Parts: sequence; C-alpha cells; structure tokens
Amino acid sequence: MNTSASTAAVPASEPPSSRPQVSLWAILVAYLEVGLTAFGMAILQKLKAVVSSNHWLSDEEMNEGLALVQLYPGPIMVDFTAYVGYKLRGVPGAILATTGFILPSFVLMSVLSALYFAAGSLPWVHPLFVGLEALVVGIIFSVTLDFGVRNIQNRTQAVIALFAFAGLLFSANSIVIVLTALVVGAWLLRPTAGASRSGGAAKLPHVATPISRARWTGIAAVIVAVLAVAGFAWSLGSDVGRLALTMFKIGSVAFGSGFTIIPLVQAEVVDANGWLTLSQFADGIALGQVTPGPILITATFVGYKIGGVVGAALATFAIFSPSFAMTLIFTEVLTRARNVQAVRGALAGVMASFVGLLAVVILQIGGVALTKPIAMAFAAAAFVAVRWFKLDIVWIFVGGLALWSGIMALGLA
Repeated sequence: MNTSASTAAVPASEPPSSRPQVSLWAILVAYLEVGLTAFGMAILQKLKAVVSSNHWLSDEEMNEGLALVQLYPGPIMVDFTAYVGYKLRGVPGAILATTGFILPSFVLMSVLSALYFAAGSLPWVHPLFVGLEALVVGIIFSVTLDFGVRNIQNRTQAVIALFAFAGLLFSANSIVIVLTALVVGAWLLRPTAGASRSGGAAKLPHVATPISRARWTGIAAVIVAVLAVAGFAWSLGSDVGRLALTMFKIGSVAFGSGFTIIPLVQAEVVDANGWLTLSQFADGIALGQVTPGPILITATFVGYKIGGVVGAALATFAIFSPSFAMTLIFTEVLTRARNVQAVRGALAGVMASFVGLLAVVILQIGGVALTKPIAMAFAAAAFVAVRWFKLDIVWIFVGGLALWSGIMALGLA
C-alpha cells in the first residue's frame, strides 16, 4: 500500500521540514484501510507497515514514537496512530489518522451491539455466547502470563501485582489502585532505559526546535474540545453522561494496551455501576476481538447498551480522547525531557498492577463462563492456540464460534 506522495525512504537524519508533504486525504485513506483490516495481535505490525511502506517516517522516528506513547496513559496503538498523524501534518493529521483507524471498528461494533441487544431475549443467544466467553477467559489468561513475564521482574513489582489483585478482588476502587501503583513505582522502581514493551528504542530524542504557534493553537483547540464534551456529559445528569465521565476518567489514567485497560472498564461498568452484567461485558470483549481495530472498541458496546448510537459515540470519544490530547502535548514536550527515570518507574509500577487486575478479570469472568466441562475445555483450547500455536485471536474466535455452534446443535453445550 502506498497512498503517500513520497516515494523515497526517509533517512533518519532528514529534518521533517525537508520532506514532501503528505496529503490529509492520503493519511485518512491509509488508516481507514488499517482500521478495516487489522485484527488482534497483528494491529501493531499493520500500523508500523503503513508508516514504513509509505516512507512517512524514519525507523528512528517510528521507534521514538513507540517509546514515547508508553510513557503516559492511553491505549498504545491508538496513541501511536495519533503520533504519526501529528508528525506528518500536525493536529489535522492526528485527527484524521485516529479517526480513520477507529471509525471502521466503531461502525461494526455499533451494528453488532444493536443485533446483540435486540436478540438478547432469544433462547439460543446466551448459550452461543457462553462459548465465546470461554474463549475470552483462555485468551486473557495467556495475555496475563505474558504481562507477568514482562512486568514482574523484581520483588517490588510482585508485591504491587499482589496488592492490586487483592484490592480489586475486595472491591477497592480500581483507579485508586492504579494511581497508587504509579506513585509506588515512581518512588521505588528504576527500570533500565533500554526496556521497551513494544520492542522499539526506549531512548527519547532530545531536540530543541521551536514549536510553532499554529501547532500550540491546534493543541489548545483539541484540549478545549475534550473538556467541552466532558462538560456536556456532566450536564446530562444521566447514565449516558455518567458513563462518558467514567470513560474519560479511565482514558486519563490507564496505561498500556486495550487488554490492560479492560479490568478498569469492568470494575467501573460492571462492579461499581451495574450497567452491564459480567456475561454481557465478556460478550462485549469477544465482539471487540472479532471486529478490526483497537481492542477498547468494547467501549462502543457499553455505550450502545446505555444510550444507543449517541451513547456509543460519546463513550468511544471519551475513552480515546484524553490520551489523544496527551499525545499531541507529549510529542512536543516529553521528547524534550532528559530525565524520565521516575516516569519509567511509574510506568513499571502501573504495568505490574495490571497483572494483578487481569488475574481478577480471569477469576470473575471464568466464574460465570466456565460452569461446564465443555466450556473449560474451550478456554483451555483457546489458551493453547494463542500461546503455543500463535494463532491470531480473530481466527480463534471465528473457529471457536463455528465449533461451539456445532456442539450446541448436538445438544452438548
């Protein structure tokens, strides 16, 4: 795929001002294609490929972006998309890149949500989704093990994970747990500068180029827009407004990938407010896996349940917009910071806490979904498929759904 006007690879040393300008239309079209075709574990590879194949950024800039977006809250892949768009064409580029990436999955999830909640009273719907919920348990178990290996490397991180697990299990506020882990990590942890969860270079550039007034004006406009929507949600005084404010809160403090943020969404949506049952939430995760694009599109599912299409749009905007605004700011500001050890320590603490939080998700969803031996076998099969056979998650869900339908037809489920 090559939708850019640029045809030559960008050397690492070439200044941005000397590159051919990429059209906004090219950015939108490229990320719409990614948003329509990227599933599961292949999303990051697709996002990197669109940058490389179009010669938009050098490898050094791309790796710097991947390192940067891990240092503040928000879903990494969405923030990396915003980073690339911003580097190419400022705020308009960031908006179009992010919109293109999210829009296809938002539309698909809205349609699936409408079908799901319309068919919820049919007798075959719940047994069908029990199989998908079992697959979710197996996949999250594998994700949790991976996160544990990467993010629990010393006693302090192990203690943070254990306290996060106990805290959420006994109904402590999930946001407080994450913020506590952040403070403890900043205080006690000093990870090596070379570590990077995405495999990119963790060293940030030290540049001193001036930031244009137009870019600061654009960033200010984005911040005003996000605050205005948050104010609108607050003024509603309804479940839709409260859900949006909850998503704004989660989007402002949650680090990592969509899977690491899911425990916070569950704690607020299921445990604290009862907007969804645990089974419905697990079904929303499953639908998020069979749609392309970011994992956190599950927010659309939750929003649709509470307020239809308007609720879906508001919840989706709320979960992604805080870190979108942070990406614009930190692309300009944090890349000028020379001492980020405390930031890396805070991040290490937060990621350790997510290991404990994900373990609680496994216990809670497993308690609902794994009530029969056949469901336990399905969860185990999903775990083996993703961990040892490295199958893409979308194929696990598609194949699992077909197999589970056959088991239901035989009356074994």
